[in-house]
Amino acid sequence: MRLKIVSVGEPVLRAASHGLSTEHILSPDIQQLIEWMRETVRDAPGVGLAAPQVGESIQLAVIEDSLEYQESLTEKELKERERVVIPFHVIVNPTLELLTEPNRTFFEGCLSLPGYTASVARAREVRVRCLDYRGEPQVIHASGWYARILQHEIDHLDGTLYIDRMQVQTFSTLENYTRHLKDRLPNT
Repeated sequence: MRLKIVSVGEPVLRAASHGLSTEHILSPDIQQLIEWMRETVRDAPGVGLAAPQVGESIQLAVIEDSLEYQESLTEKELKERERVVIPFHVIVNPTLELLTEPNRTFFEGCLSLPGYTASVARAREVRVRCLDYRGEPQVIHASGWYARILQHEIDHLDGTLYIDRMQVQTFSTLENYTRHLKDRLPNT
């Protein structure tokens, strides 16, 4: 089942979501939600989806950056973004630690703001402590684009959107980004 992705303006996107117990994570309802979120993010397509984006105010997100999503990028773009294949996984109750300053700037989009993009500074390296889909503790050390995805999705769990962190003058429709900005603005 594909879930409806809520758009900016929905109150759930601006609220801090609540944590889940291991018992709740293992419940049939949450396990089913995880599977539906997996189908939804793949159908969108996107590299991450947080539970608030499907109307659930809980500390849960799914992440996957498949080779298929990277096919439209050049080798140079993949290298400068430090983008690699990230297998599907779930993060629950994450805590984020920035290991570098948030000074890596690239354009981001969001499934809850379809058709738009903006440049956002993020940390190149992060550590995330969380639970997985089985309620087992995990520590994720991530860099490059994976670190960006984690920061973006964890922001959703705290009620923050990329537009809160964007360089305002870079906000653009995807069409105008492709026509005017993609090759002119440096990603640093």
